[in-house]
Amino acid sequence: MTQPIDVAVVGATGTVGETLVQILEELAFPVGTLHLLASMESAGSSVMFAGKKLKVREVDSFDFAQVKLAFFAASPAVSRSFASKAEQAGCTVIDLSGGLDDALVVVPEANGDSIANLKLPARITSPSCAAVAVAVALAPLKGLLDIERVQVMAALAVSAQGREAVSELARQTAELLNARPLEPRFFDRQMAFNVLAQVGAVDEHGHTAVERRLVGELPVLLGLPELKISVSCIQVPVFFGDSFSVAVQSRNPVDLAQVNQALEHAESVERVENDDYPTPVGDAVGQDVVYVGRVRHGIDENQQLNLWLTTDNVRKGAALNAVQVAQLLIKHMA
Repeated sequence: MTQPIDVAVVGATGTVGETLVQILEELAFPVGTLHLLASMESAGSSVMFAGKKLKVREVDSFDFAQVKLAFFAASPAVSRSFASKAEQAGCTVIDLSGGLDDALVVVPEANGDSIANLKLPARITSPSCAAVAVAVALAPLKGLLDIERVQVMAALAVSAQGREAVSELARQTAELLNARPLEPRFFDRQMAFNVLAQVGAVDEHGHTAVERRLVGELPVLLGLPELKISVSCIQVPVFFGDSFSVAVQSRNPVDLAQVNQALEHAESVERVENDDYPTPVGDAVGQDVVYVGRVRHGIDENQQLNLWLTTDNVRKGAALNAVQVAQLLIKHMA
C-alpha cells in the first residue's frame, strides 16, 4: 500500500491549479496533507478537496520542508522564485510554467521511463499543453516513421492565458451580442468572433514564448534531438480546448493502415474515423485523452502524414499530465 504523501499546490486558485486539485481527488492520489498556496492577493480564499474547504495560504511564507512534493501551477516568475527553495527543503518539484530551464521534461505516454532512475528530490517540468498533445499523438508512431520534420499549426484556447482571459472573451462576446461598444482589456484588440495571429508577445525574431517552448520540448519528449520543427500558434475565440493541424515529414513512406492501428491502440489517444472529425467543444473538453482525426497522406506526398488533434488544454494538457508524472514518482518516494 502506498504511503500518503504531503503535497503543496502553488497557484491553487488559478484555472490549472483548481483542476489539478480536482484530479488529485479523482485519481485517489495518496495525499496526506494538502497545502494550497497562492499569491498574497489570492490567499484567504478556499478550494474544495475531499469534501472539505481548504484555505489558501501565501506561498511567500510557506515552509516547503512540510511536503515531499510540490506542483507549481503559477507563473514562470513564481517557479523561478520558489522552486529552488522547495528543492533545498527536500521537496520534489513538478513545474507547469516552463520557468525552470534545467528541469527534466516528462509526458508519461512519451518518455515516462526517463524518471525511472531519477534521484530525489528533483525538479521536473510538465511541458506546455501543445507539447503534451503532439507528443501523445506522435509517440506511438516512432517505430513506424523515420521522422525528419514536424510542422504544427496550433489553435489555442484563451484559457491557456488564465482565468482573466476567459472572463475577457465572455465579456467581449456579451458586449458584441448586445450591440454595445467593445473595449478590449486583457487582449489588445477584439478577441470575440476573431482570430489573433499570435499568442503573447513576440521576440526579436518574431516568435512567441509558447512557440519556442514547443520547439524546445518536443524533441526531448520524442527522443529525437535532431528533429526539425516549425510552429505557429494562433489565438482562437474558444474558452477551453486546443486544436492542432500537424504535418509529419518522414524519410520513409507512411503506411496509413499501420498508423491507424498504432493510434487505435495507443495510450491516451482516441482515434476518430476519417468520415468524421473531433472538435474541442463536442469531444475534448472534460476528457482525459488526445483526439486524433483526419489521418491522411499529403496530397501528392506519401512520405507525409497529416493529423488533426484536439484536447482539453487545462485538463489533459496541463493538470492531468502533472499528476500522472507524480504517479510515476510515487514508487521512488519512501
